[in-house]
Amino acid sequence: MEPLYLTAYTLTNALGAGKQANLDALLAGRTGLRPNDFPDVALTTCIGRVPELEQLPVRADLAPFDCRNNRLAQLALQQDGFQDAVTSLKARYGAARIAVVLGTSTSGILSTEEAFKARDTTTGALPAAFSFRHTHDIFSVADFVQHYLALTGPAFVVSTACSSSAKVFADAYRLIYAGLADAALVGGVDSLCLTTLYGFNSLELVSSDICRPADAERNGLSIGEGGGFAILEKSPTAGAPAIRLLGYGESSDAYHMSTPHPEGLGARQAMEQALQRAGLAPSQVDYINLHGTATPTNDTVEDRAVSAVFQDRVPGSSTKGWTGHTLGAAGITEIIFGCLCIEHGFIPGSLNTRTVDPAFGGRIQLQTESRAVRTVLSNSFGFGGNNCSLVIGREA
Repeated sequence: MEPLYLTAYTLTNALGAGKQANLDALLAGRTGLRPNDFPDVALTTCIGRVPELEQLPVRADLAPFDCRNNRLAQLALQQDGFQDAVTSLKARYGAARIAVVLGTSTSGILSTEEAFKARDTTTGALPAAFSFRHTHDIFSVADFVQHYLALTGPAFVVSTACSSSAKVFADAYRLIYAGLADAALVGGVDSLCLTTLYGFNSLELVSSDICRPADAERNGLSIGEGGGFAILEKSPTAGAPAIRLLGYGESSDAYHMSTPHPEGLGARQAMEQALQRAGLAPSQVDYINLHGTATPTNDTVEDRAVSAVFQDRVPGSSTKGWTGHTLGAAGITEIIFGCLCIEHGFIPGSLNTRTVDPAFGGRIQLQTESRAVRTVLSNSFGFGGNNCSLVIGREA
C-alpha cells in the first residue's frame, strides 16, 4: 500500500504529559502505575492515573463538554506543539479537508455514573446540568476535538474496545485514499471510571498487584487512562521525523465476547495482513509492541499467534507495565511508543516481568536495549475478536 506520514504526534498518560515525559520514563524503567486511589473504587489493585485532571476543566466556551475524558483529550492536545501543527495543517488543506478519527471504549461514562449518584432521591431525575450528548456519548470526544481545534471535516469515533485507537489508522487511511480528506487527525482517549474498574474486576481480569506481562506468574491487568493524537498525511513535513504508516491489518474472529480465539487465529490474520500491506517479511520487523495485557489467557494466545508468524526471531515486549492497559487509548499510546523507539533507537523491556512463561515460544525482551530500530509492529486486540496490527517504519 502507499504509505502515510505521521507528521506530528503527542501522548499523555500516567507517565506524564507529552512525549519527553514518556520517553524519560521508558528509558529509566519508571512505571506510572500506583496503588488504586480512584474515588469511590474500593479495589486492591494498581492503576495508571493521570494526576490533577480534576483541576483541569475544559475551555470555558466548551463547558458543556466538560468531563474527565474530554479533559484528558484537552491536556493531550496541549502538548508537544500539537495545536500549532494542526494550525499549519489547516493552512495547507483547509479545516473541511481534515478528518478526525478517534477511538474510545467508554468515553465520558464517568459523568453518567456521577449523575446517577447525584439523582433526585424522590423523583429519580438526573441533575439538570448533565448532558449525555456532550459527555457520555461515544462521539463526544471527536465532537469536542473538532470544536476545540476548529475542524469541520469528516469525523467519527471507533469503539471496538482495546483495538479502538489502532483501527483509526486504517479508517483514516481509507478516508484519505478515497479522496474524502487530505489529512487526518487520529488518536484515542480513554479515562478511568467505575464501569471499567469494577467491570474488569468482575471478569476476574484485574491483578491485585502491579501487572506483569508475559510473566510465568502473571495474574491480571492494571487499568490505566491516557490520550494521544497523530496527524497522517501523504507527504512529509519539514522538520518532522520521517516515520510512516506502512501497513495495517484488521480481523474479527468473533470467537467469544471476552476471550480470544485459543490459537490466536484473528491476531495472526491481523499481523499477516499488516505485513503483507507493508510489503515486509517477518524478519524485516525490528520490534513488536505486544498487546500484552498480563492476563493468563491473553498473553498465552498472543504468544501463539506471534510465534506462528515470527517464531522467536523478533524481540517483543508489552509496555503496559508503564501505563497500565489504557483500553481505547492503548492503540495510539503504543504506536507512539513505537515512534519513540524508532526516533531514539531503543527497544523497551517488558517492565515488571520477572520470569518469562516457560511455555512461550516468542522472544520476550526483558531489558531495555539501545539499538537501531527502523520498523515496528504494534498489536491491539479487543473484546469480541476485534483485532488490529499496525506497521510503522522510518523512511529509507
